[in-house]
Amino acid sequence: MEPGGARRAIGAAALEVGAVGLGCMPMSWAYTGSQQRGEESLRAVHAALDRGCTLVDTADMYGPFTNELLLGRILKERRADAFVSTKVGLLVGEQHIVANGRPGYVKRACDASLRRLQTDVIDLYQLHRADPEVPVEETWGAMAELVGAGKVRSLGLCAVGARAARRGDRTGVHAGTIRQLERIQQVFPVSSVMAELSVWSPQALEALLPWCAARGVGFLAAMPLGNGFLPGTLTPGQGFEPDDVRARHPRFTAEMMAANQPIVAGLRRVAARHGEAVTPAQVALAWVLAQGRNVVPVPGTKRERWAAENAAAAELTLTDGDLAEIAGLPSAQGSWD
Repeated sequence: MEPGGARRAIGAAALEVGAVGLGCMPMSWAYTGSQQRGEESLRAVHAALDRGCTLVDTADMYGPFTNELLLGRILKERRADAFVSTKVGLLVGEQHIVANGRPGYVKRACDASLRRLQTDVIDLYQLHRADPEVPVEETWGAMAELVGAGKVRSLGLCAVGARAARRGDRTGVHAGTIRQLERIQQVFPVSSVMAELSVWSPQALEALLPWCAARGVGFLAAMPLGNGFLPGTLTPGQGFEPDDVRARHPRFTAEMMAANQPIVAGLRRVAARHGEAVTPAQVALAWVLAQGRNVVPVPGTKRERWAAENAAAAELTLTDGDLAEIAGLPSAQGSWD
């Protein structure tokens, strides 16, 4: 079996994907713009697909649009090897991002994504954010019509951002997302939920992941490597380019990066027990995989080397002792809690 070749099911329709996915956002958006190189990104996608990481995740807003265009260059040749996930619902302006959930827009956006991706069907179409001006049921109904039209195979929801939830709702980090899910589930089945889940951001384990597991809904774990911190390749105080999201992230100040090094050290200890070739990043991904058979980590990368390393995490099984040691690691400092 190729690394990453283990399979997992997404949603009640049991759509199969590789156990580890590939997040394509860093190739075009939000991370270290000076290092975004098209040819290297293409090699990263090929490396992931070659190793059985079939789920490739993008969005129309990444770029905007350029990430789907890049992925389309590969799908034109390798559509049968990929499970294509993209998103709708956010528009990018000069200095702002706004939600648009109007049914007419959703349908036009889908057609545009299909053209950029050079495919006739999207395997998973995710609502990036609900539009506060449009009942979420109306947006979801329009997305369901796309399934009926054969343009989309399944639907997913991206969780409300943790920062917004923590500021506005003390009943739980994902309470707002769960309320949305319960509303749209009445309109058309939810196949997946995408939300942050990692060793240093485990909040989804409290209520959101159990909600998904109880209903046969797939869980796509975003940022499973802690925005690049958990592999241990970043240096406290190294600084980030202004367009990098980590330049404004409260866990990526020099002080907090130094304070959170014990988390990386713990992952290194676990990795060392499994052999010299095992890395902290693979341990972090294996931890996510261990949280449930419906969980698929979607680490983002723009490098071929990291795509191959991430794929191999599907072959790593953590022991009960490993999981207990990771559970005992200190909580991350500098969060939005």
